[in-house]
Amino acid sequence: RLGAQGTVGGGGRYDGLVAQLGGKPTPGVGFAMGMERLILLLVELDLVKVDSSRADVYVVAAGDDAQRTAFSAVESLRDTIPTLRLVLHTGGGSFKSQMKKADKSGAAVALIWGEDEVAAGTVTIKTLRENTDKTERVAQQTLPISELEAALVKALSSDLSNED
Repeated sequence: RLGAQGTVGGGGRYDGLVAQLGGKPTPGVGFAMGMERLILLLVELDLVKVDSSRADVYVVAAGDDAQRTAFSAVESLRDTIPTLRLVLHTGGGSFKSQMKKADKSGAAVALIWGEDEVAAGTVTIKTLRENTDKTERVAQQTLPISELEAALVKALSSDLSNED
């Protein structure tokens, strides 16, 4: 059903592989599965629905420590606020290029971690979109990580309550 690029998984016997790589002849089998193609097939068969609507939050992290901190925070947020749609930038790039991608994503809010935030145990929340509801929206604020969940719920309250 996926056309020319329709192979979802493949594999077979690889008895000569270890010897080709310089090891002793060893029998073997293996397989691989393409996650993207598997997802496309599941969508094609109407077994899952993919929500392609915009994210609520785009997460920017500059540096290895910031990336680890952001990843952990995103997983925690997904557990505590299941309706929250988050995108964690994992493609590298400068802070400026990450912020451009955050803006293009359509997300209402960006969460920003850099070296300073990691060292201080804080996160910066930056509003990316004007909201028609002008209730106490702050353009940018840095706050302790322990206050992140409550701040996001407050900042996105109208978006989160309009979920299907």
